[in-house]
Amino acid sequence: MGKLQSKFSIHTTKYRADGSMGEVGPAQAAPQHGPAHSDAVTAVAALNPDLCVSGARDKSVALCSWRSGAVLQRFTGHQREVTKVTSAPGSSRVFSASRDKTAMMWELQGTPGPSQCFAAHDLVVTGLAASPDASQLCTGSWDNTVCKWDTETGQCLRRAITFRNLVTHLCWVPGEPYVIQSSEDKTVRLWDLRQLEVAHSFPAKQHIQTCCDVSPDGRLCLSTSSGTAGEGCEATLWDLRQTRSHVCEYRGHFQTTTSGVFLPWGPVLTPSIATASLDSTVKVWDRDTAGR
Repeated sequence: MGKLQSKFSIHTTKYRADGSMGEVGPAQAAPQHGPAHSDAVTAVAALNPDLCVSGARDKSVALCSWRSGAVLQRFTGHQREVTKVTSAPGSSRVFSASRDKTAMMWELQGTPGPSQCFAAHDLVVTGLAASPDASQLCTGSWDNTVCKWDTETGQCLRRAITFRNLVTHLCWVPGEPYVIQSSEDKTVRLWDLRQLEVAHSFPAKQHIQTCCDVSPDGRLCLSTSSGTAGEGCEATLWDLRQTRSHVCEYRGHFQTTTSGVFLPWGPVLTPSIATASLDSTVKVWDRDTAGR
């Protein structure tokens, strides 16, 4: 019996800064690096074009290089798994939330331990948002509360409780004293942090709102829904200036849509969003038409 042989020549497409495309020759395998954590990674956030921070079930927070894949620093102090991580652009501070009911602040290039511990919640902390200058922190929890903190002193400045408001995510509105919050009560809320009051609640959806994001210009908000078998599972675009109804819906996932983000765009790129789902897919959508 003879041997059946075949050879494949695989090429990849390179996207240039001007939006054009070009062939770059045979594809090379992505470099493999050792794991940043010893257990499942639960959260990741970009700090700048070179660095990212991640949190995991191993209770640690890791600072990693996008380029080399190396773990540059590891922070430990949480007693249970990390649920969320975030930072402010250009800041040397990293924040994490945990199932141990606390949030913590870590200093880049500082000691492995936390520089502040924020403890005022009675259940797992599931929302985390830092102000643009990293001077204030907003946290939310399954205990129906949202808290505002001074990161210099660690003092809880205000604490608000809303019935059935099991917080799933928080996101700071760029350039404004507002935070967007998604909830298991199927609602997306806009908080005014000056008095820590709900400035607006968007019309309730049919399913739990799992995550939220705000566009870089602070004009639009995106929320994602739980669901199954194609029922629910959508992402919803809201206009923060016209708060009576949604602008657009993105439907096509078949299980819970776990997260959604606004993608970077410019003069030659179409405004787009990306959504991720428990159906094992990530979809990229035209922001304005919901086309894929």
